[in-house]
Amino acid sequence: MFRKVLSLICCFCLAVSLTAAGRAKYVFYFIGDGMGVNQVNGTETFLAALQGRIGIVPLQFASFPYVALVTTYSGTNGVTDSAAAGTALATGEKTKNGAVGVKADLKTPVNSVAAWAHRAGAAVGVSTTVSIDHATPASFYAHQPYRKLYYEIGQDLAKSGYDFFAGADFLQPLPKGVKEASKKHPELHDLCRQAGYTIVRSYQQATAKAADPGKLILIQSEEAARRSPSSLPYRIDRTPADLTLRQIASAGIDYLTSRPGKEGFFFMLEGGKIDWACHANDIATAFGETIDMDEAVRVAYEFYEQHPDETLIVITADHETGGLSLGRGPYELHTELLACQRMSTEAYGKHVQGLHDRLGEGLTWERMLADLKENWGFGGQIKLTDDQTARLRKAYDGMMDGTAKDSESLYAKVNAVAETARIVMSEQALIGWQSSGHSNGYVPAFAVGAGAEAFQGQIDNTDIPRIIAKAAGWESF
Repeated sequence: MFRKVLSLICCFCLAVSLTAAGRAKYVFYFIGDGMGVNQVNGTETFLAALQGRIGIVPLQFASFPYVALVTTYSGTNGVTDSAAAGTALATGEKTKNGAVGVKADLKTPVNSVAAWAHRAGAAVGVSTTVSIDHATPASFYAHQPYRKLYYEIGQDLAKSGYDFFAGADFLQPLPKGVKEASKKHPELHDLCRQAGYTIVRSYQQATAKAADPGKLILIQSEEAARRSPSSLPYRIDRTPADLTLRQIASAGIDYLTSRPGKEGFFFMLEGGKIDWACHANDIATAFGETIDMDEAVRVAYEFYEQHPDETLIVITADHETGGLSLGRGPYELHTELLACQRMSTEAYGKHVQGLHDRLGEGLTWERMLADLKENWGFGGQIKLTDDQTARLRKAYDGMMDGTAKDSESLYAKVNAVAETARIVMSEQALIGWQSSGHSNGYVPAFAVGAGAEAFQGQIDNTDIPRIIAKAAGWESF
């Protein structure tokens, strides 16, 4: 009898030991908004082309040992939007397109894996390269029937009690139509301060506050926010002074690991502008944003290497954007040409408009051609067809005489010259686009670390937060 009891005790202790050894104490959850399978493969193909060869240079996250294909349809639509997809990835629940953190009835709130981690005593961080009240990050803390209720979403952020937030800024610090803060409508930055958050506006300020008690919100500088409160700059347009996702990852790790009394952490990081670039069908910019997120993943992977038995890193996407195809007829790709593009289509549109405003009739076609050569490689490394040159000339003439209409995607409006240059670049690289919206294509999931083996085969986006919670030992509620 004694031997039997002893044996049971030993088995129990072994089971407890194995469970503890395999638990994900530290969880990184990366979401590449709009990043389908071809966005990943295309970026790796582009990196190889820069080396002068056909093949791929693997991204850090695409080298992870466990891979799954993920379905993304929403509760009401075959093609999801970011709010419904974000809610699925955050809560494990399908919902209506446009809804954040609620069921398809638009009333019943559903809690996220971030909330499960928070209640279990883990430190929690939610971050993005776009505004912190945007659909994907909001899905982890807010409960609203419509994704554009930005002020209400910001109020939910202040109430969440999470430890760390980072992103561009708030889109609507005051409700629509309200010009001055009041007791009834406090300004969101002030509301967050009242809730115990310190707001900092640089990576350096964030690292200086890492050991401080309380909660932290990291947003971009006031100068950058004046330029664009909606997002951090694209990688291709960035200056050394701009906040980056890699810096957010580093600052977040420092902050989350220094929280007294916390048991591990959950950290969501969104590469939000892969989607924006793909809405604009701007392939060089989209690949740059994918590389940019991979650099943030490398920061997480360095942490994993220090805590391999206790860390889980998951990378996935909410949906694919653009219906991207790698090839458009000839059995070739020329992604090496994308290196000639010096700025995003959106930035180039502003650049050209600035030239036009400053020079007027002095912006001759010859000067325009020289600018296209400098910023796109057209007429230099990239040899244009007569038709492509004619279309660029038509766009230029339309800009000069005022007859050309601007082109508008979901997040940007650009003039005809920039839009035509974008189209020509995709043609030259042999990149195809099906639309400027989302598609129902599979998105990938990559994982490494404690519990990563569950990411195999075909899964649904609602499975991911449940797998993470199981790996970490967090109970849903």
